[in-house]
Amino acid sequence: MPAALGGLLTWSWTGVLTALFWAGLVRVSLLHHVTWSVNSVCHMIGDRPFRNRDRSANFWPLAFASFGESWHNSHHADPTCARHGVQRWQPDISAAVIRLFEKLRWVWQVRWPTQRRLARLRAS
Repeated sequence: MPAALGGLLTWSWTGVLTALFWAGLVRVSLLHHVTWSVNSVCHMIGDRPFRNRDRSANFWPLAFASFGESWHNSHHADPTCARHGVQRWQPDISAAVIRLFEKLRWVWQVRWPTQRRLARLRAS
């Protein structure tokens, strides 16, 4: 699809190849590396403010690239919560999209973090 769109927008083989490379191969490669990093790096290093049964951790350097999924310890401690970056200063783009969908009434009964729930999950 990226190659076809690049060709249609530029009417050239250069557009086809450029779009195939950047919007196809590079984009998919970056997406996979970020996903694999969340599921590997975030189980080795980072903060563990919440208790859970595994070694998942919150690793802030991946927060923007992973759209908030690198707040992995929070996710494992409370997997049904819509926001993984539970502190105000923790960027969570996925949660912002869910909040927008909630305001548009496309989703409902969304579980947001509360101080009470967070206190119950905190590591001692």
